[in-house]
Amino acid sequence: QVQLVESGGGLVQTGDSLRLSCAASGRSASSYTMGWFRQAPGKEREFVAAITASGARTAYADSVKGRFTISRDNAKNTVYLQMNSLKPEDTAVYYCAARSRGVVASTRSYEYDLWGQGTQVAASS
Repeated sequence: QVQLVESGGGLVQTGDSLRLSCAASGRSASSYTMGWFRQAPGKEREFVAAITASGARTAYADSVKGRFTISRDNAKNTVYLQMNSLKPEDTAVYYCAARSRGVVASTRSYEYDLWGQGTQVAASS
């Protein structure tokens, strides 16, 4: 069973950058499509970015395109989310997710069956 552990969250000012990491345990982790989702207080969980197992294909929410970059290092079983030009509306708990079945970089949370515990990101104005 693959386990996911996020890190790298914190409190920053508007315009700053953060890089989130998601370390996956288990030999099969490098074969999974991975995604990042976020949930702000009082709001539903929403898609942020996803990347296929090989890293060849990525997908982004419109709200983060051009500011966030998802990448992965399969040798380290780690997925990253580089977040630049952070805005107050990016404030949320960020979750890493893995899709053990299916190869598409899906934007749908229900297609991901493994989740991390989340890491808090807060951007102050």
